[in-house]
Amino acid sequence: MSLSSAPSDPAIAHHAALDARLVAAVRGIRLLTLASWPASTRAPFLDSVARGAPQLPQVTYPRHDFSAARRELAVIATAADPAYPLGRYLRDSVASWDLAARLLEALGTREVDALSAQLFGTPEQPMPGHGPTVREAARHFIQIANELDHELLAPEEQVPVSATALQLQLQNDLDGFFESRVINVVLDPDLIAKAAAGATQIRLRSGACFSVYDRAQLFHHEALVHSLTALNGRRQALLPSLALSSPRVTATQEGLATFAEQITGSIDIQRLKRISLRIEAIAMARGGADFIEVFRYFRDAGQAAEESFASAQRVFRGVPVCGGGAFTKDTVYLCGLVSVHTFFRQMLRDEKLRYCHWLFAGKMTLGDAQALAPLFESGVLAPPRWLPPWLQRANRLAGTLAFSLFANRIRMDRIGE
Repeated sequence: MSLSSAPSDPAIAHHAALDARLVAAVRGIRLLTLASWPASTRAPFLDSVARGAPQLPQVTYPRHDFSAARRELAVIATAADPAYPLGRYLRDSVASWDLAARLLEALGTREVDALSAQLFGTPEQPMPGHGPTVREAARHFIQIANELDHELLAPEEQVPVSATALQLQLQNDLDGFFESRVINVVLDPDLIAKAAAGATQIRLRSGACFSVYDRAQLFHHEALVHSLTALNGRRQALLPSLALSSPRVTATQEGLATFAEQITGSIDIQRLKRISLRIEAIAMARGGADFIEVFRYFRDAGQAAEESFASAQRVFRGVPVCGGGAFTKDTVYLCGLVSVHTFFRQMLRDEKLRYCHWLFAGKMTLGDAQALAPLFESGVLAPPRWLPPWLQRANRLAGTLAFSLFANRIRMDRIGE
């Protein structure tokens, strides 16, 4: 079926109406927000650790019922034409949101582990290209970091930056990029993670200490990928779901954000180690390690107590703290990075850099950028209003990709040694 450039095309209008229904149906399915722990769980656990008698955190999840939303999603999937690009996009999105709803309905049970694995994968799955498993790759990067981190970090890179100072610095960076106040940087004392990003707000945990690398990482990763794709997605009159963080786009979103760190030189060895430690911790929890054991794993790896708690709670979101399951979302970082890296190389090779641009027109998968290409080319879908500066320098991008491919191949080859 061919695509018409006119928004009045019956097939386009039909699927646009279904997409609007999808946006309304999933409004309450906020996976990461509802699965995360309240900040009040941190102090009692850390107090028990300080006393030398750590106690498993007590986490109670509210009961959720998304049956009405799931029925609406089923209707949308039935009405979508699988032979049409927009129909396939909607069906894939419905399946992802339905899994997320089921996961939220199962919070606090072992079923969350299985549902999370369907959404995000596991550490035991192979890396893209039939390479080593994600866990093997993570262990390799942890080893490299342990060998090199002290040698590569200059003294000035180890000076802590306060949340207040970083707030002012990052706000200035963002105001300069957007040439106005589009995204607000705020301090949040109730945030467990060090930082979190939405479309128009980036939150930093009050009292947290940051490194000099964090400023660039938050700018390129959180703001110019996660926030920027949400802002561009809000401009899509035809397909407003492109502004939403559907679970199915997580691998591409996190891969693109980590790739942005890599391509701008903002990723440091400690950052790569933190990502890899989380993957190993997920495998440990799924293998039976409880929250205390995983917390100690992060502590032994050099993280401070508060950071270790935050890292461990990421692993145990939604699952019993006694072990045997995990929230596997952090598995996607390495897989997503390799997939996005490969995609950019292929698009540059085929002189299709515009496909890379379209990835920033909303929150989508790599496959979506290709499947929806006729809609972008005809003007039915809007191009991105904002693009990160590095993406507009194609020659530099191509050179950096060629070098990083060579370097990554050397590093990945060492996994089998």
